Amino acid sequence: MLRKIAIAAALAALPSAALSAPAAPAADSGDTAWILASSALVLLMTLPGLGLFYGGLVRAKNVLSVLLQIGAVAAVASVLWIVAGYTIAFGDATNGWLGNGRAWMFGALGEVREGLTVPENAFAMFQLTFAAITPALMVGAWVDRARFSWVVVFCALWGLLVYAPVAHWIWGGGWLAERGTLDFAGGMVVHTTAGISALVIALLLGKRQGFPGAALLPHAPGLTMLGAMLLWVGWFGFNGGSALAANAGAAGAIINTHAAASTAALVWVLIERFTFGKPTTVGFATGAIAGLATITPGAGFVSPGAAIVMGALAAVVCYFAIQLVKNRLKIDDSLDVFAVHGVGGMLGSLLLAAFIAPALGGTGHPGGLSTGAFLGAQLLGVGAVALWSAIATAVSALAISLFLPMRVGEDDERQGLDIASHGERGWEFD
Repeated sequence: MLRKIAIAAALAALPSAALSAPAAPAADSGDTAWILASSALVLLMTLPGLGLFYGGLVRAKNVLSVLLQIGAVAAVASVLWIVAGYTIAFGDATNGWLGNGRAWMFGALGEVREGLTVPENAFAMFQLTFAAITPALMVGAWVDRARFSWVVVFCALWGLLVYAPVAHWIWGGGWLAERGTLDFAGGMVVHTTAGISALVIALLLGKRQGFPGAALLPHAPGLTMLGAMLLWVGWFGFNGGSALAANAGAAGAIINTHAAASTAALVWVLIERFTFGKPTTVGFATGAIAGLATITPGAGFVSPGAAIVMGALAAVVCYFAIQLVKNRLKIDDSLDVFAVHGVGGMLGSLLLAAFIAPALGGTGHPGGLSTGAFLGAQLLGVGAVALWSAIATAVSALAISLFLPMRVGEDDERQGLDIASHGERGWEFD
């Protein structure tokens, strides 16, 4: 009788044991939908947004070449991200420098990304759009004079040598993350890498014909303004999506993004008003982008009031950075990639050390670090990312130039790349 009672008790306990076992993590449909929508917004920034922004700033004879370069760079970066970039950046951390190879070709992706409530393929797609826009940003540094074949091969290699490792260092649990470095949505990973690399390429390529003589005026400032507006809207997915959930953190990041962009655009045109006597559409657009780049590293960590201050500082610092690079140093970074994206991203990364403080409405320093220690971690991150970007860019660019020339010939540059390099006739008709 006792034996039967024991067996019955054991059988009765089985359902409760099964119920008490930990359930496998499940994706949240709301979070997943937000990440997929954010992926579309970031891609919107790249293809129509950046294309219109840069296309309007160049001369008419080069606009199609710029659009083609942006499209081709985004495409090759996307393919290589699937093949190898994602696993280098977000494969399981092994040594702090590179991820392992578990996710080559997006293979072996988990049902849910570890630590999140979204499927890993949704997370991988979101990160793909970052990997696509970052090298496309650099196109602005070499417009009017870079050879198309060199651009595509260089950007393909750059994504694997620069972007993916840096993403692992900060976002993939790498050595900078272990030291407390923070970057909410890409102040270092996106804007510092692209800005520093753009400056290096501008130095290696040399100046455009006519620079720094008569101003090489944009052919369609209206297109630039429309492109900036698309970038502004798309940045809500860029920064808001980096919360990786549809929650208050995402809403706060979007509010901060909008506040910084609005402030920077207004301060920029105010500077133009006192400097030139009138504001310009290109100035408003450039100021907005500077504010967006500067708030990116801290969008989810600071208060709206801090975002306004960061936006104002972005306009002032980036405006004078353009004057320094072009007018004093005579470096032909054609569309100011370094002065706006690079300087803005680095500025925001360092300002975060102050504005993340709870006393200023921030989320607080990571790991209990003091303000000084966290500033040191941010300085380390900015310095390491800038140094690696410069070295890897110079080596890879020069190595590729041994087989594919970096620059078009003088006659082709004078004629315009739309016709000389691509057989296009721009807006003309036979």
